[in-house]
Amino acid sequence: MPLIADPSLAGAVVIPHAAIIGAAIALSLVALALAWPVPVALSRASWPTRMPVIALLLWQAIGLAGGLSMIGALALAGLAVAPQHPWYALVPAVAFTIYLLSHLAVTIVQVTRQRRRHLALLELLASPHPTRARTQVIDEAVPVAYCLPRGAGSVTVLSQGLLDRLDPDELVAVIAHERAHVEQRHDLLLLAFRAWRAALPWFPIAARAEADVAALVEMLADDHARREVRDEVLARAILAVGADGVPGAERAVSGSSRVSDRFRRLAA
Repeated sequence: MPLIADPSLAGAVVIPHAAIIGAAIALSLVALALAWPVPVALSRASWPTRMPVIALLLWQAIGLAGGLSMIGALALAGLAVAPQHPWYALVPAVAFTIYLLSHLAVTIVQVTRQRRRHLALLELLASPHPTRARTQVIDEAVPVAYCLPRGAGSVTVLSQGLLDRLDPDELVAVIAHERAHVEQRHDLLLLAFRAWRAALPWFPIAARAEADVAALVEMLADDHARREVRDEVLARAILAVGADGVPGAERAVSGSSRVSDRFRRLAA
């Protein structure tokens, strides 16, 4: 039976070739399951709207385990094909790892630059809220509310149209929602799934995962706001702001249908 290690090396661990092939097949099956049926089932399930924290943990586990299983399957497949040249056999796995990490790094740089430019524009076009710290007001008739995460320098942005339209308790709900995004660092979670989608643009599950995670993050922020206001107040605020109150990039991910999901969740 062929062996992975050179028997002439004293003390070397000898691994049967059949075991390597079996492990490669097993990891490939795990990667395949995590790439299609498992995330599709999670996306179609109804329970995540009731337990967004658990659903978010599952999405993170699926993404991490899927990536590791793909890398492991490539490594074992290479060792099975070229057992006498283990370093060369690992090249595909190493290349794929570098590919994923490079997209993560590029996404981090892009998002950091976008936020820096956005903050620079706010300094020119927005004015500080008279009573709320780290809150900027833009002269826009459309109701808009979003946050710009930046550690201690995070900023909540509200439009004048939002301030004119909402009642005081509804405004409290919106600000509590946005503050939850900043305090719980939802931007880091969204960034990881954005990088996954950028690395695998041809992979439909990556887009679905990003959209579902974005929706769950909004529900998680809603749950934080529910600690300060009644559900009906938050529901009214959600309807008043709607998808128009979400920045363009996030609106492309979440969309108006997600806003309806959030409202129905509160109404239920």
